[in-house]
Amino acid sequence: MTPNKMKNTPDNITKLEPGQIFVFGSNYNGWHSKGAALTARQKFGAVYGEAEGLMGQSYALPTVGHKLSKMPLDEIEDHVYKFIEFAEKHPELTFLLTEVGCGLAGHRVEDIAPMFLYAPMNVIKPLRFEMHEGIPLGEQSGN
Repeated sequence: MTPNKMKNTPDNITKLEPGQIFVFGSNYNGWHSKGAALTARQKFGAVYGEAEGLMGQSYALPTVGHKLSKMPLDEIEDHVYKFIEFAEKHPELTFLLTEVGCGLAGHRVEDIAPMFLYAPMNVIKPLRFEMHEGIPLGEQSGN
């Protein structure tokens, strides 16, 4: 499927087309050792020790703190805004967003997805993120 026709990020990304960027959750140490971060390092150019930004055909978005501590949601949101600004400045690229913050980082989709509500059209989101967009933090599960 061509990048601009893709509606949602595929569940298991194993290859990318030119101009596609794999967006994964990272930690402040840049230890890309598990989950999507490991895939990014092994297949898409993520650099061990680099915690944030574009590397090869990958973009590291910090969602885990130093020494693998749980990162607060407001801190993740700061990194999400930084990523969104980057994506807006690079309309020639298509960003395939994984469920950042929802795996090893330990946050719920319902808490992370709304952060991407205003991401530009060149950011392709996971289906579960789109299902929870626009729901204010704290209201997703009757909190």
